[in-house]
Amino acid sequence: MTTRRPPRSAPRPAPADAPRGRRAARAAAPPRDPKAEPEREDGPQRIAKLLARAGVGSRRDVERMIEEGRIALNGETVAQPAPLLASLDGLTVDGQPVAKPVSTRLYRFHKPAGCLTAARDPKGRKTIYDLLPKGLPRLMPVGRLDYNTEGLLLLTNDGEFKRQLELPASGVERTYRARAFGDISQAQLEDLVEGIEIDGIRYGKIDANLERRTGRNQWIEMTLTEGKNREVRRVLEHLGLQVSRLIRTRYGQFTLDGLDMGGVEIVPRDELFQFRRRLDK
Repeated sequence: MTTRRPPRSAPRPAPADAPRGRRAARAAAPPRDPKAEPEREDGPQRIAKLLARAGVGSRRDVERMIEEGRIALNGETVAQPAPLLASLDGLTVDGQPVAKPVSTRLYRFHKPAGCLTAARDPKGRKTIYDLLPKGLPRLMPVGRLDYNTEGLLLLTNDGEFKRQLELPASGVERTYRARAFGDISQAQLEDLVEGIEIDGIRYGKIDANLERRTGRNQWIEMTLTEGKNREVRRVLEHLGLQVSRLIRTRYGQFTLDGLDMGGVEIVPRDELFQFRRRLDK
């Protein structure tokens, strides 16, 4: 069967000009965090935004902490996330002063299957924080990968940057490769470019391509920008396929290149700066 792209059977190899040896070596050991640099203040901001930039959590996390009465200003419990503040002075979380924000850091992590993208699990299952090396700064995942989904997971210390990367309006592409069992044609996959509605939920444009096929098993590559909960699995299951393996290979310009399973690597500051400039345009 003719497809639009040449077949391949595993996460695609890196381009010939991609850096390999030095990055691969660094990925095998816990990464070193460059010396933190204070970020400049941008004038009065909402408490939720200030704390998100300081790495306390995403805005949603901070708003939840406020509802739980965990955040105080000069000893008084904060009741609303709206008040404007010029600095973190006097703010505490669980009684502890909030450290000044440092410049944004971004890490690539090759998440294995069989662990949660969460800080803790009531059922005692393994989480990504059980696998990350000691000595890293406080990091938040950009989006999530399901328990049985593997591949690229970005981590950052900046809650505002995390939110920007996750918002569909930012248009940041995510690429997945799925191994699935069943019958599907390239024409059916190309229909997904118009989006699809499943059980009342509308999924936006998906660029899907049929890759290698062996019998009724095939690899399918899918690129999307929304990243709704279990989106890839639900769309393929709706098309009558059974997903046996799912790998995220790309988030924005960042890929799995040079990362072994469980490996972590900090994104060089010049790459991060260039990415943020494009994202802000």
